[in-house]
Amino acid sequence: MGVLVEIRKLSKVYERGKERLEVLHHVDLDIEQGDFLALMGPSGSGKTTLLNLIGGLDSPTEGSLTVAGQRIDNLGEGALAKWRAGHVGFVFQFYNLLPMLSARKNVELPLLLTRLSAAQRKRNAGVALDLVGLSERSSHKPGELSGGQQQRVAIARAIVSDPTLLVCDEPTGDLDRNSAEEILRLLQQLNRDHGKTIIMVTHDPKAAEYARHVLHLDKGTLVEQPEALQV
Repeated sequence: MGVLVEIRKLSKVYERGKERLEVLHHVDLDIEQGDFLALMGPSGSGKTTLLNLIGGLDSPTEGSLTVAGQRIDNLGEGALAKWRAGHVGFVFQFYNLLPMLSARKNVELPLLLTRLSAAQRKRNAGVALDLVGLSERSSHKPGELSGGQQQRVAIARAIVSDPTLLVCDEPTGDLDRNSAEEILRLLQQLNRDHGKTIIMVTHDPKAAEYARHVLHLDKGTLVEQPEALQV
């Protein structure tokens, strides 16, 4: 299908006073369109930083980052926010749902940035909730849903605008094993049946088994994948 994400010599440095912390060091990586990639590594390895850079939540210190033909590493804050809204769906560990809104209203939130009518936003949110198997819960608020159901709502919100890629940061980290497997099967279905490109940070080898490919980060660089994690 071709390369969707092209990363060259990507570095990220944080400076705290006189301290200089290099979180990523000259990373080179191509991610194919339609891939489901799991990023693994110990705490502090740079995996979440890399995910945030790909998702346009942060900017690199050095190197180039191209997504769907667009160089995003040199975009200003406003342009990057506009690009992010049009191209990236985010799934976080703790759902980030608004507690006073229904599931459908939570899913509609990204569409408020578009020119869609209220009726079209409602229809699109309904389609997304149906896709994640929660159409019958559309009027429920987050507090009336289980953790797994809340994460399904979060995934529906992430896909409602048909983004170029989904970035998932520990999407099963707050769930029990059964709920986690349901979420991972859903992500796998979105990848396999709907062609969604997914990049997922996880510390869980069992979660990584659902991905098509697994890459390992250690001290800011990509390393050979341990035998035990091959899928």
